[in-house]
Amino acid sequence: MRRAFVAGVTLLAGGVVFGGGSAHAQGTPGPIAPKPGGTVQKPPENTIRVKVAEVNAPVAVHDANGELVLDLQQKDFHVFDNGVEQKIDSFDLGNEPLSAVLVFETSSRVAPILPAVQKSAILFTQTIIGPSGDAAVLGYDDSVQQLLPFTADHDQIEKTIATLKTGNSGARLYDAMSQAVTSLRDRPTNRRRVIIVVAEASDTESERKLGAVLRDAQLSNVVIYSVGLSSTAAALRSPPKQSGPISATPPGTFGMPPIPGTAQTPTSEQQQREGNIDLLAVAIWAVQHATAVVKDRPLEVATVATGGMYESTFRDKSIEKAIDEIGGELNAQYTLTYHPSNSDSAGFHEIKVAVDRPGVKVRTRPGYYVGEK
Repeated sequence: MRRAFVAGVTLLAGGVVFGGGSAHAQGTPGPIAPKPGGTVQKPPENTIRVKVAEVNAPVAVHDANGELVLDLQQKDFHVFDNGVEQKIDSFDLGNEPLSAVLVFETSSRVAPILPAVQKSAILFTQTIIGPSGDAAVLGYDDSVQQLLPFTADHDQIEKTIATLKTGNSGARLYDAMSQAVTSLRDRPTNRRRVIIVVAEASDTESERKLGAVLRDAQLSNVVIYSVGLSSTAAALRSPPKQSGPISATPPGTFGMPPIPGTAQTPTSEQQQREGNIDLLAVAIWAVQHATAVVKDRPLEVATVATGGMYESTFRDKSIEKAIDEIGGELNAQYTLTYHPSNSDSAGFHEIKVAVDRPGVKVRTRPGYYVGEK
């Protein structure tokens, strides 16, 4: 009997953090798990559906010890799109050339950390881009600047990173990610499309919402990886906050029921990190509600939504380790490509990947959203 180990999508109701933000977000409930057997966000009638021609599912497989598994074959994988098994059209293990957009926050908020980022320039070319890849470089503060168009010249890429300049105090993270997705759409289809974001997990004044950016990334087969710059350093740069009363309930829990029609929201960093927050549920909810506001942990949400990985840094020197971890996975990542048999079905398409090997853990992107025109 075949034993299949599945990387699936489990929606758990929890203390999910999102902001009140724009008028678009008002009245939008938080991510709530569908009841067993229920459907997810049915599209309205009489609409023109957007068809998805090809889906790439990046897959990382780890054994019980956390080591990457590198000896699987195409026959060992099974891909399901909304529960329907799909024919795998192509299979690759880290060999396809890569096109990457390297996105750097250059706001004055990260000025003390920027020198450490600059010193890591050579790691981006050697560990992530590799000899057959190419990259573009974006910087952002209160605007988004293309610092370097796509090139395979490692010297140019390294020089651009090594000479990043501190800008203003704004942080248009989502607009920068959106521009990166747009630029990757035109890359050849035989190249893996990757965004590497090096930034604090904060956005100010972006015109785009995170959910809309993630929809575009999923449909363009773009995987987002992120290096979270030190939140400790960010706190040291901020004015001290007035301390409030001591909570009578444990971290990550709520002592009072919410106001009807609103979501309970952890507010402290400890609650955000240790509370009952399901990032996968937040990611799926953000994609389904593209105009709503996701307030906290956007870099982690972006990586979960697209099948990438998030590496946090707590000291400047760990930036190098984070880049090395991301590069290691990119070189050991399976890519499964299929043409969905139900591509005109609007709404969220759940992707599950099963592997015919016991004791392994499989990670892939949770799915993609098909809208209407």
